[in-house]
Amino acid sequence: MLTRIDLRGRTVDPRRILPRAQLDVAQAVEQIRPIIDGVREHGIDAVKAATEKFDGVRLDRLRVPETELKAAEARLDPAVRAALLESIARARKVHADQRRHDTTTTVVSGGTVTERWLPVRRVGLYVPGGLAMYPSTVVMNVVPAQTAGVESLVVASPPQRETGRPDERVLAACSLLGVDEVYAVGGSQAIAMLAYGTRGSADRELPAWDDCVPVDLITGPGNVWVTAAKRVVRGQVGIDAEAGPTEIAVLADATADAVHVAADLISQAEHDPLAASVLVTDSVELADAVDAELSRQVPLTKHQERISEALHGKQSGVVLVDDIEHGLRVVDAYAAEHLEIQTRDARSVAMRVRNAGAIFVGPWAPVSLGDYCAGSNHVLPTGGCARHSGGLSVQSFLRGVHIVEYTEQALRDVAHHVVTLATVEDLPAHGQAVTARFPNVDAA
Repeated sequence: MLTRIDLRGRTVDPRRILPRAQLDVAQAVEQIRPIIDGVREHGIDAVKAATEKFDGVRLDRLRVPETELKAAEARLDPAVRAALLESIARARKVHADQRRHDTTTTVVSGGTVTERWLPVRRVGLYVPGGLAMYPSTVVMNVVPAQTAGVESLVVASPPQRETGRPDERVLAACSLLGVDEVYAVGGSQAIAMLAYGTRGSADRELPAWDDCVPVDLITGPGNVWVTAAKRVVRGQVGIDAEAGPTEIAVLADATADAVHVAADLISQAEHDPLAASVLVTDSVELADAVDAELSRQVPLTKHQERISEALHGKQSGVVLVDDIEHGLRVVDAYAAEHLEIQTRDARSVAMRVRNAGAIFVGPWAPVSLGDYCAGSNHVLPTGGCARHSGGLSVQSFLRGVHIVEYTEQALRDVAHHVVTLATVEDLPAHGQAVTARFPNVDAA
């Protein structure tokens, strides 16, 4: 079922031939730019017009009343409520250990630098609502933001055509987490609304319930239109990443269970026809067994068509390698969003991986555990970005600010060095800012 790439005995750079989903974000940027410009100029009117055009929903108001959030929580199935609460509790436990603390370094006697970690003031959290609904993404975005100390959180998620509101389970998750500012807006217009607010360029008054104040940072995954919009507004606001289709890579040897491997590849293919499912193995026998399991399991799935398209796409496949050492080089080059290690001594192998969004070790830690209840975060880098970026964490919502304190004597002791470096760089006013305090100081 899966396309095979045989790298055995070859020294080619894996990055040049590994399967990868392709998104033309640049082209999408040009298509959504008028929407972004419209929201920036016309605010709420442009948001409503885009929502009616793209979602088929004519909104009377953008913001979901708090009473509806509470009602959604009250209607939540008890089993779903218990699962969400468990997910929240585990995520809070993991993210609490990520919180950084202020540190003061004494550079010299009388000279200190304090690094303070300050949270972003206001954050917009985007929750997708296309092929699937993601109350778990509410958890994964809100928990680290709250742990960081963000004081103002707003969630945007697409309205459903039947109700004109985001998915009820998304609303319930917001209520469980104490988020009361939620907007029924999706797609590129949601990102523009978060970046520019709803007032537009005019000095206009809006009802309190529809006056979305611009945020400082936008986080959360989305489709290509959301990704393109994040690219456009970056600089006006901060963004977490440009997320692409989900990915799973499984590094496995002959000890792996083909049933488990196939099920895990399918679990990510279920997200999207562009989702990538890649098996890297030194065992042809395992590859054959996984193909057989895919043929058996896929027809039994609810989303068979979507899964089959993803598995047959050019972004998915089996990569045959000489041995696990070779396999490690391949998965490091691929830098998967999710990487499973299904080998002998799996933890030892996992600890040698450099590039991955999250690593799942052994047969009892499937990616779906991380999606919901491992305590880790499932908002992760895609498209090879794990080579330079990590997943969403408490640090994503914090800024390090240096506070410099020097006494007169501590500055006097280093003044000649400051003047020397300012002279070398032909920035004499920099040096004069010191000599104005100590007129007799010259360059060394």
